[in-house]
Amino acid sequence: MSNPPKSAGSWLSRNVIFLGLVSLLTDTASEAIIPLLPVFLLGMGLTIGASAMALGWIEGVAEATAAVLKLFAGRWADRIGRNRPFVVFGYTVSSLVRPLIGLATAPWHIVIARATDRVGKGLRSSPRDALIANSVKPEQRGAAFSLHRAMDHAGAVLGPLLAAAYLAWISEDLRLLFLLTLIPGGIVVLLVLFGVKEQPKPPDAATEKPAAVPARHPLLRFLFPLGLFTLGNSSDIFLLLKAGGEHVNFATFPLLWVGLHVVKMLASVPGGKLSDGWGRRRTIAVGWVLYACIYAALAFAENRYLIWGLLGAYGVYYGLTEGAEKALISEIAPKKKLGSSFGWYYLTLGLLALAASVLFGTIWEFVSSRAAFLTGAGLAASAVILLGLTWRAPTAAPD
Repeated sequence: MSNPPKSAGSWLSRNVIFLGLVSLLTDTASEAIIPLLPVFLLGMGLTIGASAMALGWIEGVAEATAAVLKLFAGRWADRIGRNRPFVVFGYTVSSLVRPLIGLATAPWHIVIARATDRVGKGLRSSPRDALIANSVKPEQRGAAFSLHRAMDHAGAVLGPLLAAAYLAWISEDLRLLFLLTLIPGGIVVLLVLFGVKEQPKPPDAATEKPAAVPARHPLLRFLFPLGLFTLGNSSDIFLLLKAGGEHVNFATFPLLWVGLHVVKMLASVPGGKLSDGWGRRRTIAVGWVLYACIYAALAFAENRYLIWGLLGAYGVYYGLTEGAEKALISEIAPKKKLGSSFGWYYLTLGLLALAASVLFGTIWEFVSSRAAFLTGAGLAASAVILLGLTWRAPTAAPD
């Protein structure tokens, strides 16, 4: 792993700033579309049940594609010793393909567009995180990664709000709305082309083979507890179902979703800075404990306003863990295999998150929502214990 430029005295380096703006605009465009896909599918003549099934296939194919490509791209970037080409290509593909959903006339058209969008995400994610890690000092990575996540969440707030404003005051034409996301997408392409710079790597980086597996490495000791925690970390959609209660008012869902992302956005940078000063493992453990407590409380909570308060507290868990986890990965990874390490991290999250949602939904359907939330809380608490048992201080990672 190369050192940041001498001019980079602050964690707000050039790459961190530009990639943060890119993330903001990308999520703004994406989140203006995704919440409206069920309505768009209904407009194609599908019933609500068929729409849900189609949406499940669309998102399942898209996320599975991205999960595999994140590992592939990270290893490939390590092999050639360059991260920027993957970042540029990945964001360009997503930015240009995403608006084409507005031209779809059949569900399979959306499947292709979303899968291609996720191809872009899969190709850029691991190299992008390696680029961020190389762009700041090691003790500043928590803040840098957390800022990037904060901009993600800001886009998740801005996108639905802009879409709602468009539908309320301009037009109800969803196709035109989707096509208009080409505007932020075009700005994204310009930012990554002219704002993001490659960081130099050590001269011997090209001679080292990427890690085939994370064995004999501190990364494996983190991926095991992370995997256990992720197995209990189901989709946030279930939180909205809990918050909606038995008498669902669909108008509250967008407000709750936006509110959750506002908390995530506000908590991200403080959480990342906490990990910079207090330690990655401690901060992650506190976040996981908070998650377990919130899920345990949700299992028994009946008052709507209490549930909404717990949903807000849930956003703090994200602030404590997202940046800290990535900063920890960058520290325990072999210095010339950052992309591969981030790839294994993303693959673990992607595969087990799918299993988590299936597990949670099955328990909710055949047992009870209380049992589902308690299962998530128990797995999170177990992950904290496993993190403590498997951890050893991350001395220099093997090259």
